[in-house]
Amino acid sequence: MTEKLHITPEDEFPEDLSKVGDKDLQVLDSQVQRQLDYEYVAEGEPNPETEFRHYDLDEEFSERDKRED
Repeated sequence: MTEKLHITPEDEFPEDLSKVGDKDLQVLDSQVQRQLDYEYVAEGEPNPETEFRHYDLDEEFSERDKRED
């Protein structure tokens, strides 16, 4: 996993989040959130790719929560 604090829309992103470990998924989520924050401040709106990634991460976290029940 990358050491960057954010992940741009051009950076690689896992195709299958279910194969990403919990800690790496949390890091990835933090990177995407930081990128979203940056895009809102610098550009006034998020890049669609960043939004899709954020949504995909939320979905994966929801799925993992269901599996833990």
